[in-house]
Amino acid sequence: MTTQEFLGKQNFTIHTQAVSESCPSNIALIKYWGKYDNQIPANPSISYTLNHCKTNTSMEFFAGETFSVQTFLSGNEEVKFAEKIEKYFRNIEQYLPWILKGKYIISTENTFPHSSGIASSASGFGAIAKCLMKLDKEFSGSESEEESLRKASFLARLGSGSACRSLYNGLVVWGTSDEVEGSSDLFAVKYPDTEIHDIFKNFNDWVLLIHEGQKSVSSTVGHGLMNTNPYAERRFQEARDNFVPMKEILKSGEIGQFIKLVEHEALTLHAMMMMSDPAFILMKTGTLEVINKIWDFRRETGLPLFFTLDAGANVHLLFPNSGSEDKIKAFIETELLQHTQKNGVVKDIMKF
Repeated sequence: MTTQEFLGKQNFTIHTQAVSESCPSNIALIKYWGKYDNQIPANPSISYTLNHCKTNTSMEFFAGETFSVQTFLSGNEEVKFAEKIEKYFRNIEQYLPWILKGKYIISTENTFPHSSGIASSASGFGAIAKCLMKLDKEFSGSESEEESLRKASFLARLGSGSACRSLYNGLVVWGTSDEVEGSSDLFAVKYPDTEIHDIFKNFNDWVLLIHEGQKSVSSTVGHGLMNTNPYAERRFQEARDNFVPMKEILKSGEIGQFIKLVEHEALTLHAMMMMSDPAFILMKTGTLEVINKIWDFRRETGLPLFFTLDAGANVHLLFPNSGSEDKIKAFIETELLQHTQKNGVVKDIMKF
């Protein structure tokens, strides 16, 4: 059924469609920080897609009614989020010509706490884009699964840049890189599993909830401050260059070099914040205490516990399931949880 056949230009009747989808969040290893117009990244990034931390979304579309959006988060109406989604839908009308020809009721729920250092915008816009593609298949005819997923990634990017990476499992690349065939600034691509050593295919990500409140500076503002950051161009080039050793590391399984590169990327992200104008710091005292304890633990034991950081205070603890995870988990519970709010930790895995 085509869009025109479904919507009908003359004898338009109200028709209701209900769809639901789920999408996980992701955590970047090589960071994206800084963008151009139309959600184009200033540098390529690569991320792990999580398994348990997801957004579950249901969408009802009432064709024929005046365009509007009503949103509910965990059963509570969210007017400001509805306004954001209305604006998003208007922005993507050129790609989905039917999208403004009806009313939406969207209900969404996260499987992880709000303000936890897990990107709910990535999983949220990923789930919405997947719902829209389900509707589009009904209205505009069939596309292959691969084409539909790529278009969902493209649409998700226009809502939240990193959301485009959440449409695929495993390791995912967004942004053009000479090191990754088929990579694009417009959508994400899955990093080839055949080029990844087995040690990187079964990883833990435990997120320590150092600070559960609102960030002092939003990610949107932080990205914007890269426009005047004197170190921005050097940072963008470093991220591009880091794909060269990352590609070699992923294939060889060199965990020590992986740790060094991932932690460097995390600290560089926060260094860019501290060198912005105005400068800002999102790490908290607990963040630094955890980082120092991780470094001491690794020096003393040689065990592969390391960290990455998103744009916030919370710490993603990364460690492979390679035989030493019980000792690492015991250390986290006895030494690191004390630096969180209310012993807060979200446990996830990256397994593919």
